[in-house]
Amino acid sequence: MKKSNIILLVVVGIVVVLGLWLWWAYNGMVGQQESATTAFANVQATYQRRADLIPNLTRTVQAYAKHEKSTFTEVTKARASVSQIHLDASTATPEQIKKFDQAQGQLSQALGKLMLVAERYPELKANENFHDLQIQLEGTENRINEARQKYNETVQSYNLTIRRFPNVLIAGSLGFTPMQKFEASSSAQSAPTVNFDNDI
Repeated sequence: MKKSNIILLVVVGIVVVLGLWLWWAYNGMVGQQESATTAFANVQATYQRRADLIPNLTRTVQAYAKHEKSTFTEVTKARASVSQIHLDASTATPEQIKKFDQAQGQLSQALGKLMLVAERYPELKANENFHDLQIQLEGTENRINEARQKYNETVQSYNLTIRRFPNVLIAGSLGFTPMQKFEASSSAQSAPTVNFDNDI
């Protein structure tokens, strides 16, 4: 075999190996990115489920606690604020994720106040519709936490994939950029204070 044929075979072999690696790396990054995007869609769906429960919950509480207007207004405004934020997980900036998270946090706080209002009305707490809505809301809050955790895990896996060698050599030029994770709110960083000294 001639030396030129051997060189040609080596070059063709290198091109084939590089082509296969590029194909494998690209498809792997696409798969990871799609998994993260799907996980984010699941987060949004669980938040939407919570938002869909709010009008019924508010109407039920309102029927018993008509003079709690400021709480109802706060819940309505927070829900409206949340519904105005639309994100694409693959292009969301840290600021957009933070804004989305803050709006969801404000809605959670408003819902907490609504539940405190409900605590002051024994007839409301005994209402079967309210009880069912409360259970649905609790279940949805658990799903939200699970969906956020799954999203963060998926994003971490994707970000590691695009940052590892040799993928890092091609990821940016193929349009793969790091995705943003949800962070715990500042209120979640410290444990709540419990006081058993007060008589109820």
